[in-house]
Amino acid sequence: MSLKQERAAERIRTILSDLLLREIEDPRLQQVTITEVKLDGDIQFANVYVNALGDENRRDEVMQGLERAKGFLRRQVGRHIRLRTTPELIFHWDTTLEYGERINQLIDSLEIPPEDEIDDDIESDELD
Repeated sequence: MSLKQERAAERIRTILSDLLLREIEDPRLQQVTITEVKLDGDIQFANVYVNALGDENRRDEVMQGLERAKGFLRRQVGRHIRLRTTPELIFHWDTTLEYGERINQLIDSLEIPPEDEIDDDIESDELD
């Protein structure tokens, strides 16, 4: 992304976050986080990545709520940012947190001996 696109994407992320916090009263959209916004080359589309705590049902509720509020959110973005056209908002569930949690679980499941045991094994191999 160009510098202009990066600035616009960050501004859109901030606007959407504020709108969700202050303007939207839909209970499905409580405690939703806008994690990232990516704009396409001609700023026609804004891919908006969201996350919220909860299970699979929560994800579905959040996405339904965002789809319902999409028109209002786009109009508000258009009022708060100066662009030739207001980009269409396309919402995506951000799986980064879930992926990171899964990686941590895998690391925790590894049976790695303490460092002093590794040093003892190396010393005994050197003596042989």
